[in-house]
Amino acid sequence: QVQLVESGGGLVQAGGSLRLSCVTSVSSFGFNLMGWYRQAPGNQRELVATISRGGLTNYADSVKGRFSISRDDAKNTVYLQMNTLKPEDTAVYYCNGRYFRVDYWGQGTQVTVSS
Repeated sequence: QVQLVESGGGLVQAGGSLRLSCVTSVSSFGFNLMGWYRQAPGNQRELVATISRGGLTNYADSVKGRFSISRDDAKNTVYLQMNTLKPEDTAVYYCNGRYFRVDYWGQGTQVTVSS
């Protein structure tokens, strides 16, 4: 059974940093594309960043230069390093992975940035 489990969310002041982790129940190498999405109250879920198996990355304009996505397939883990956090980054962050053409989602982790 394919599962994604996020951790690392919390409450942080504006300008601070957090690192999110997403551990997969199967080899993360099997995920061609992995990414982080977020959803704030009243908003649709939006893309934050993606990373391919080969390490190619893509970022939403709103987080470029502040967030960094990486993956360690030896640890079956994808990370999202978030720096210079802003109140508008407050949301539930979800890990996503495409495994043999099927999209899987984690349960989400709350990130709250206070001003």
